[in-house]
Amino acid sequence: MKQIAMKQKSPQKIQEAVIKGIDDEYSKRFINLDPKGYFIIKLNQRNQELIAELFSNDIDDIGRAIDPETGKPLTCNTSKKRSPIKIFKGRTAKEIGIRLTECEETLPVSKIDHALYLGRELQKAENCLITGQHYIQD
Repeated sequence: MKQIAMKQKSPQKIQEAVIKGIDDEYSKRFINLDPKGYFIIKLNQRNQELIAELFSNDIDDIGRAIDPETGKPLTCNTSKKRSPIKIFKGRTAKEIGIRLTECEETLPVSKIDHALYLGRELQKAENCLITGQHYIQD
């Protein structure tokens, strides 16, 4: 009798699925936006650097990010090009993290959850810089 080989998932693949499930679940929760603004993180592979651009926003009474110039909610799909109010550059996540938290007269982040998010994203971006992968910010 011929045995059918069952393809089993490796412990690493199972762990990756568990971690993704946990992250996906936490991503569904409501978060209060940081009134200091939001960051867009980018890579410059040619210069081997991370870039964190800080953009201003206001927050309306239901928690949406509002364009300070127009008073309208900010959307991801807009033709209007906004200019950052500050740009932070560095070769590592730690370098930018230190610039954000130790080198500024006024901290550009006012919420701990925002700072933790930035740390995770900068570390993810640094890993993409090292491996040459494309970085997509969560």
